[in-house]
Amino acid sequence: MDIRETFAKNLRKLRQAKKMSQEELAHRADLDRTYISSLERCVYSPSIEVLDRLAKALGIEITDLLQKH
Repeated sequence: MDIRETFAKNLRKLRQAKKMSQEELAHRADLDRTYISSLERCVYSPSIEVLDRLAKALGIEITDLLQKH
């Protein structure tokens, strides 16, 4: 599994663990819901700034999004 797949899997798992919809996460991170969906499906790779926004919106560390389990 490459880093983008790891990120996508972690993003979805962490978002769902917080009982947050894609729409709610998008709103909290000031991103578009379709972009969140695309990230979770490995369509796009996030920039460092987007990683930071997502981590803050989820209340986690950036490393939690990139960590292989």
